[in-house]
Amino acid sequence: MPAAPPRRRSLALGLLLTCLPVLACAGQSTPQQRMPTSTVTAKVDGLSLSDIAWLRRDGFGLDSATLAHYRQLGRTRFLDEQLAGGDDTLPPQVAAQIRALSVVNTPLPELWADFRERQKQYKDTPAGPAKDTAKKALAQYRRGLEQQAAQAELLHAIYGGDQLKEQLVWFWLNHFSVYANKGPVRVFAADYEENVIRPRALGKFKDLVMATLKSPAMLVFLDNVHNVKDKTNENYARELMELHTLGVGSGYTQADVQQLMRVLTGAGIVPPRLAAREGRFARMPPGVVREGLFQFNSRQHDYGDKSFLGQTIKGSGYAEIEQAVDLITQQPACAHFVSQQLAEYFIADKPSPILVDAMAQTFQRTDGDIAAVLRTMMLSKEAAAVGGQKFKDPTRFLVSAMRLTYDGQPIPNAAPLVNWLRQMGEPLYGRITPDGWPLDSASWTGSGQLSKRFDFARVIGSGRNRLFVDDGGDANAANDPPPGAPDLQGSTLYRDAIAPRLSDATRDALAKAKSPMEWNTFLLSSPDFNYR
Repeated sequence: MPAAPPRRRSLALGLLLTCLPVLACAGQSTPQQRMPTSTVTAKVDGLSLSDIAWLRRDGFGLDSATLAHYRQLGRTRFLDEQLAGGDDTLPPQVAAQIRALSVVNTPLPELWADFRERQKQYKDTPAGPAKDTAKKALAQYRRGLEQQAAQAELLHAIYGGDQLKEQLVWFWLNHFSVYANKGPVRVFAADYEENVIRPRALGKFKDLVMATLKSPAMLVFLDNVHNVKDKTNENYARELMELHTLGVGSGYTQADVQQLMRVLTGAGIVPPRLAAREGRFARMPPGVVREGLFQFNSRQHDYGDKSFLGQTIKGSGYAEIEQAVDLITQQPACAHFVSQQLAEYFIADKPSPILVDAMAQTFQRTDGDIAAVLRTMMLSKEAAAVGGQKFKDPTRFLVSAMRLTYDGQPIPNAAPLVNWLRQMGEPLYGRITPDGWPLDSASWTGSGQLSKRFDFARVIGSGRNRLFVDDGGDANAANDPPPGAPDLQGSTLYRDAIAPRLSDATRDALAKAKSPMEWNTFLLSSPDFNYR
């Protein structure tokens, strides 16, 4: 695709770079917040700017189906329907595309066995040209596993019917972050999203913690597979408390970390030779617990009593883990930490302490019911406040750009999305450290990041990209490429949900566009779009 003319590229980049001084001036209003009161309270086809602001926090990005459903139900019923968590519907073409991915349709034990066999074949190949060829093939296979897992998640995020749940799935994937390039984690990544995080995204927090604890992706990534009696490893115990549940400065001690490490001894994965026989065990050894690829091996567990968070946990085996997780998630610090993290992601970098306290109280009152905590947050005045208080991270930018530009139109090739996200510095399952990608605005406003956003705004807004070309390079007959740039300017979605909140600077820039592609690029590059 030819590069944009330098003068026009400078115009759009200059517009986007105006975000930087906004973020640098703490407490000052963003362009959206400086809109006249009459504009803020105006309604377009029944939607106020408060409604639009609320919907932009509720989901990754707006599309026509979301607006129509919101108009039909109103805010409270719309929210309650989403919190019920039942609408995982996808367009048939998209659902079929996800089901066709081998990381989704292959049972996990088979996928892991295949991964190990390919590794063994490479290791056993004699040195020479054959070894080099085998190395390239293995590398391609490994990349394919990771890319397929990322494609599945991005397709869910763009097309999922319950956008609040889709944001939560991404949030929890980041909160309980795993790194695909460590050992066989890439084998488990799709299962981690689909069968660990997604079913529990709106449930009880302690159930989500337990599910991630038993996930092979987490057990491998944070080394609990190596945490056994007399040869312990405290990596997971430490991060479980510091990053997943209680947070730094919450009052737990290094002694608590070491005691939790002892509780977790023996929690690992079914040995490879037994994995393929999953479900066909005639008899479990005493004290052994198996669930999928998770195994609690009683012979590798420290059965001594533990003193943890001021309580005594009697040595009893697997039940100790459940008792410890209950103790952790019942701590007031856990309620506050999780509520703070959610509010920072959905509402603002520095959310109101009053809002966070209200969410934490709901967390404690409901035994960590995530849906109830979200309801407290989403019905607050902060959730409907007009004004761009959060600069989108790359995932939010990419998904919202796709939802606006193609408005529900299925794409047959999601591979470019994965590559674009990687180039913007936030690849799915790509965070090496266990703290997950940063959620604050300032982490994503460097000039290099903004330049990349312009480039991908142009690619998405042009309509001339490989999203509508299958992996074989041919146009998909059921999804012919759009005829040139999508007509965002003429769309009802733009008129109802985007145009009313644009700043004068953005309107001036759009007026200078010389083609539909430039117009789309300038809109997707604008501060108004990049703020949520």
